[in-house]
Amino acid sequence: MKPTIWTEPVEVSFDTNTRNVVSGPFDALELLTDNWPHVRGLTFVRARSACRAALDGRKTPEEARRCFEDAVSEATRDSSH
Repeated sequence: MKPTIWTEPVEVSFDTNTRNVVSGPFDALELLTDNWPHVRGLTFVRARSACRAALDGRKTPEEARRCFEDAVSEATRDSSH
């Protein structure tokens, strides 16, 4: 399997102390699995599936990136309440 990275990394900050730079679907899947806030809605599930699909070659890395960005938006919006 060739390394899969995005054209541009995604910066993720769920709180003021932690900042993650996610450079591709593998890193995104790791964050979604190990360090995601308790917000696990539909966009979380879609992002996890899209990242797996990108790693398997069933989706493009950029499709996975868009899904991941949606999940980040949902998690940061909902965790701020």
